[in-house]
Amino acid sequence: MNSEVNNPGEAETTGRFIVTFREGAHTHGIAALLKSTGLSQANLMRSAEFAETGIDMKQLPSDGGAILENLGMAVVNIAPDAAVSLGLEAGEESAILAVEPEGLMYALSELNGLSLDYLRGFRDASQSLYASAASGPGEAGEGADFEAAGFVDSATHTWGLLATKAATSRFTGQGIKVAVLDTGLFLAHPDFAGRPVVSKSFIAGVLSANDGHGHGTHCTGTACGPFKPAVGPRYGVAHKASIFIGKVLSDQGSGADGGILAGIEWAIANKCHVISMSLGANVKTTTTFYETAGDRALNAGCLIVAAAGNNANRPAGDFGFVGRPANSKSFMAVGALDANLRMGYFSARDTVLAAGTAVDIAAPGVAVYSSWLMPLRYRSISGTSMATPHVAGIAALWAQASGARGGALWQRVISNARTLGLPNVDVGRGLVQAP
Repeated sequence: MNSEVNNPGEAETTGRFIVTFREGAHTHGIAALLKSTGLSQANLMRSAEFAETGIDMKQLPSDGGAILENLGMAVVNIAPDAAVSLGLEAGEESAILAVEPEGLMYALSELNGLSLDYLRGFRDASQSLYASAASGPGEAGEGADFEAAGFVDSATHTWGLLATKAATSRFTGQGIKVAVLDTGLFLAHPDFAGRPVVSKSFIAGVLSANDGHGHGTHCTGTACGPFKPAVGPRYGVAHKASIFIGKVLSDQGSGADGGILAGIEWAIANKCHVISMSLGANVKTTTTFYETAGDRALNAGCLIVAAAGNNANRPAGDFGFVGRPANSKSFMAVGALDANLRMGYFSARDTVLAAGTAVDIAAPGVAVYSSWLMPLRYRSISGTSMATPHVAGIAALWAQASGARGGALWQRVISNARTLGLPNVDVGRGLVQAP
């Protein structure tokens, strides 16, 4: 299930195109689109027609497309020569900002990729903490720093909640809407029984947002799981947040940019305050459409948090690079830490090749315990995907605590991060901390 399958720097494309309109000029942009491509208004669905219910991707015409009005974009099926012709009109003085190929994205996780060194380190940290606690007060040394030995899942909380101080926060995410755009949620999971969940599938031909993969259920659990799970420790951060589930990745763990953008559009239409996106591709370049989507989401009061990527192999000296879409400067990119607050060996480093590729913050992402498909119910897995919903859930706590939204919420989250003795290119401002 390792999703990093595309070659570095090479975007997989679907044949469709994303057209980005200049701010406030989408009417003129649509006119230019119709003129250059020969499309008709009748073959263009509009997101406003679907409002809060979200656009129905199965109705996307094969000889047309969809207008995402909150984002000021179009997802269209047009011939490559028509796309080139329209692209020639793009520019700062045009109603068209860019015409770009639609790519594919994947669920980002290292389900079975833990190295032996990391497993040993996690074991040693656990044993050290146990020995310190068992020895009783005063026997571990005066002023001993128990945290220095590492964190460990306890009977009541996962190590990620302890490390980020979410376990002791008095905030719950009450009144805050969190959208998780992923493979969906296993809707019959007992830990979410009775919990209001708004869900929508953006996979053509798939009517339900039910998760048949597991990745989305795990991420939703970390961001918004219950205060008291049916079994085991608490693993969810914003346990009273309103949950919005956008299935933008299939049960095979992949999805197209158009469906992801439609999910962002839907989240904005529903006035979500935070969007968690544990998905991406091994592509170094950014896109105008993701950069613009992040900006317009922030302007609408919505912070997008995204996984930096799992393409590093640090023991081999390969630090990887922040992939798309987290490499857009308008997305908060998240790196992964282990229980000793060291970098996950797979966690991508800021390449500093271009503006926007930075890792902005870090969070627990190695051996993270959360909800999973039934009958297994729970599972511990690793990846920047697992770090991302920690940040999204904590952003919801900060949104509740401070009333900050959009760009102000971004600043609130990163300015309260815990400084670590690690390079900024790896962890940004440091370890995310709950209010």
